[in-house]
Amino acid sequence: MSEYKDQIRLLEALLFASAQPLSTQELHERMVDGADVGTMLMELQKTYAERGVNLIEVQGQWAFRTAIDLADSLNVEKQVAKKLSRAAMETLAIIAYHQPVTRAEIENVRGVATHKGTLDVLMEMGWVKPGRRRETLGRPLTWVSTSGFLDHFSLESLIDLPGMDEMKASGLLDRRPAIDTIHQDELFAGQSEAEGVEDEDEYMEDIEMAGEL
Repeated sequence: MSEYKDQIRLLEALLFASAQPLSTQELHERMVDGADVGTMLMELQKTYAERGVNLIEVQGQWAFRTAIDLADSLNVEKQVAKKLSRAAMETLAIIAYHQPVTRAEIENVRGVATHKGTLDVLMEMGWVKPGRRRETLGRPLTWVSTSGFLDHFSLESLIDLPGMDEMKASGLLDRRPAIDTIHQDELFAGQSEAEGVEDEDEYMEDIEMAGEL
C-alpha cells in the first residue's frame, strides 16, 4: 500500500512539475514498471475535483488547471497609462480637424507615410473609425473620429475642439494650407509608396500599444 501511495505522489509531482500537459504514454514512461497509471490518474482526478486546481484531460493530455468556478476571482484588471506616440497624436488631430480624411491626405499633411499600426492603435482605443469611401479615383477609404473620442476628451461635439491656430502652435497640425486646397493627383501620387518613411521608433511604440489593448 505504501508503494502505491508513493507512485501516486510521484505521478502527482510529475504533473505539477511539467510545463506542458503530459500524455498517458509519457507518464507511463516516467513511472516504475507495472504502475497502473490509468487508475492513479482517475484517483487523482477525483481527489482534486473539489479543490482550487483540478486534474483535467484534453485529447489524451493530462494537466492541473485552475478550477473553472474560480477563474473570475483570479482575474486581475489593471489600467496602464500609455502615452501615444507623436505619430499617433498627429494622426488623431488631423482626422479630428479634417474628417472625413483619407490616409493619403493624412500623409500629405504630416509629410511622412502613415503606418497601418498607427491607425490600428487609434481604432483599438475607439477614437477613430473608417468612414465612407470617396467617390474619386480608387475610391479611397476615409477616416473619422468617434463618439468615444469626444467622450474621452470631454467634448460635447467637434465644435468644442481647440482652435486650429492653437493646434498648429502646439505642432499637432501642419501650418501649410488645408487639405481641400491640394490637387487630387498630388494626394494619390504617393499612396502606393513603401511605408518605411515614418520614424521607426514611433511605429514600434504604436505596434506595442496595439498589442497591450
